[in-house]
Formats: sequence, structure tokens, C-alpha cells
Amino acid sequence: MAIFTAAIAPAVALMTFIYFSKRIELEPLPLIVRMFILGAILVFPLMFIQYAFETEGLLQEPVFKSIFLAGLLEEFFKWFFLLFVAYRHAAFDHHYDGIIYGVAISLGFATLENIIYIFANGIEIALLRAVFPVSSHALFGVMMGYYMGEAKFKVSKKKFALALALIIPFSLHSLYDYFIVKSNWLIYIAPFMIILWVIGVRQIKIANRHHEKLLNSYTE
Repeated sequence: MAIFTAAIAPAVALMTFIYFSKRIELEPLPLIVRMFILGAILVFPLMFIQYAFETEGLLQEPVFKSIFLAGLLEEFFKWFFLLFVAYRHAAFDHHYDGIIYGVAISLGFATLENIIYIFANGIEIALLRAVFPVSSHALFGVMMGYYMGEAKFKVSKKKFALALALIIPFSLHSLYDYFIVKSNWLIYIAPFMIILWVIGVRQIKIANRHHEKLLNSYTE
């Protein structure tokens, strides 16, 4: 039970922070839960694909593995389901909503992955995984959702924003996975995570401005 709690606690904390950071009407929980479950379901087919490539010895060089089997593979499927499930839903009616649903699907994936890793390797790695893999997945979700929200409410350049919703998380995820396999990984990952947090918090504030404009229009 302690292992399970340690595995899910970071995701619960991060999702709660993102959910309550919205400054106008909170999102319906059923859609958030649906996105979270979709993210978790993605773990098994993607792990199978990664295992198949590893068995065949394909794309196993660190740079190719980071780009294709981690960054592109994982972020593309998150982006795909975010686009075709949440983006088209009536509940997605503010810029910040993209962040909520992007983080939900990312944390669904990260939580199940975290449970598997901690059960396999012990509770000792729980804190390390909370600080790095789980929070990085959440921050990639923030960025994906931010640009998805831009695409939803921008008058022009919608396709460009949708492309950025995939390209930026994919690129950053690839960099993260490339850094994490280096022998002196902490030298690279520590400043990288700080930069991710700075960007993520800034995007949360910008997305919330859409809500502030709406609030002002309601009170005028």
C-alpha cells in the first residue's frame, strides 16, 4: 500500500495544483478522469512497441531512442487523444482548459509508468521519480495543452499552434530522455527542469489571462 501511495501521490499533487490554478469555473471532473485514464491506457501498447524495438535492436542508440521511442512515440499519442477527445469537447471552452486536459492525459501516463517502475525497483526511487519523470510529464502536458488552447481560441494560425502543441513537448521530452541516460545526468537535468518549470508557470499565467478578460466582461 505504501508503494502504491508513493507512486500516485506526485500525480495527485500536481493535478490538484493545475486544477485549482484555474481562475474561472472549474472543469467537469468526468472529462478530466477520462483523459487521465486514456493516458494510463497508453502505457501498455507504447511499452510493447518500445520492447519490440529493443528486442529487434532497432533505434537503440541513445539519440534515436530518445527522439523516436520516447519523445515522438509518447507525445504523439498524447497529442492525438488530446486533439480528438478533449479539444472537440464542449467543456473545452477556455484557453486554460487545454492545460488541464493536457496535464491529465500526461499524468495518467506518468502515474501508471511510475507504479510499474516503483513496484519493480522499490520505494527508494519514489522521490527521484516524483521530482523528475512525473513532473516532467506534467510540464510537457502544460505546454501541449497551452498550445492546444491557443489553437482553439486563436482567430488565425490554428494549424501552426496545433503543430507547436506536438513539436515542443516532443522536442523537450526527447532532450530529457537523452540527458537522463548520461553518466553525469544531474548536471543536465537539474537546470533543464528549472527551465521547464519557469516556462510552465509562465504559460499557466498567460492562459489564465483569457479567463481574466472574461471575468472583466462579465462585471462590466
